[in-house]
Amino acid sequence: MPVHSDELPTRRGRLPLPAFLPDATFGTVRAADAGDVRAVGIRALVMNTFHLMQKPGSSTIQALGGLHAMAGWDGPIMTDSGGFQAYSLIRQNPKQGRLSDQGIVFQPEGAGRKFQLTPEKCIQLQLAYGADIVVCLDDCTHVDDPPTEQRASVRRTIQWAARCKQEFERQLAMRRMDNERPLLFAVVQGGGIAELRRECAEALLEIGFDGYGYGGWPLDSAGNLLTDMLALTRELIPAHLPLHALGVGHPEYVVTCARMGYQMFDSALPTRDARNGRLYTFATDPHTPEFRLVDRWFHYIYIQDGRYIKSTSPISPGCDCYTCTRYSLGYLHHLHAIGETLFYRLATIHNLRFMSILTDLLRAERKGRR
Repeated sequence: MPVHSDELPTRRGRLPLPAFLPDATFGTVRAADAGDVRAVGIRALVMNTFHLMQKPGSSTIQALGGLHAMAGWDGPIMTDSGGFQAYSLIRQNPKQGRLSDQGIVFQPEGAGRKFQLTPEKCIQLQLAYGADIVVCLDDCTHVDDPPTEQRASVRRTIQWAARCKQEFERQLAMRRMDNERPLLFAVVQGGGIAELRRECAEALLEIGFDGYGYGGWPLDSAGNLLTDMLALTRELIPAHLPLHALGVGHPEYVVTCARMGYQMFDSALPTRDARNGRLYTFATDPHTPEFRLVDRWFHYIYIQDGRYIKSTSPISPGCDCYTCTRYSLGYLHHLHAIGETLFYRLATIHNLRFMSILTDLLRAERKGRR
């Protein structure tokens, strides 16, 4: 599905682009409810098939009316396939699972039974959950994995994507979903090898999907953004097709990727940082005409720092979120110091509003207004 440069049409409305999708892994953005998330300007969420099929479980999700009803969220929901999580689990402990051409079998520590995730089941689950953007199962690798593993990953990712597409079309026909069709995204793998990235992208484009994602961990072993591979992948996917930078959520990296042409981002980083007391702040009021996303345009506030004990300032200049318009840094420092759980909610609201303002700024920049 071609995407307008400013929005992605979904069956639950048009998603303004660029867009940051917080990770609501188990069906919730931790420490915030759907009203909090909606109020800060977030319009879509990412949930995770790998985790949801375990907790609360597929039958429970369906009994509760699907993900939207369960979570009280009326906007678009993307469901990640779970391939990355299964890969991470097995990479850390091969005894907890195995991967074959058929799919992935895994048993997380403490789980009472084994779980199986095939391309077909991955699609079946996501559609049963009510996802608006469905992601194909892919074989994830780390950029440092050897070429033999990268080649096997690309081969398997392509095969799995073809099976996902076939099952997706079969399910749509069976469920008679022509008038409320979800979108189907495929994931481009290939590690840090340009030839393999090209091979994977070309094969997936030939199969045909509504959108695509950059697959694999987007950072190298030193924690640096893989700008060369990200840029190449964007070049390989035609500009009229949406491209999601999976796992990219660091503010500077979001800006870098958005300027490459990526339109969608997701990460648990901003909300995890919030709960851990790392708050995001613009260097100056971002709503002023002279503000630019250049040089040192943002920095962190570590709320446990004693310098904030008596501060009456908000977290970030010009921020209009619930937290900044009502509470001072001094009060937030106090909440954090006493272990008050209210801090987690207030901090999460702010960091998500920061990300929402950031995507607004990037949208304006794309339109030439900045």
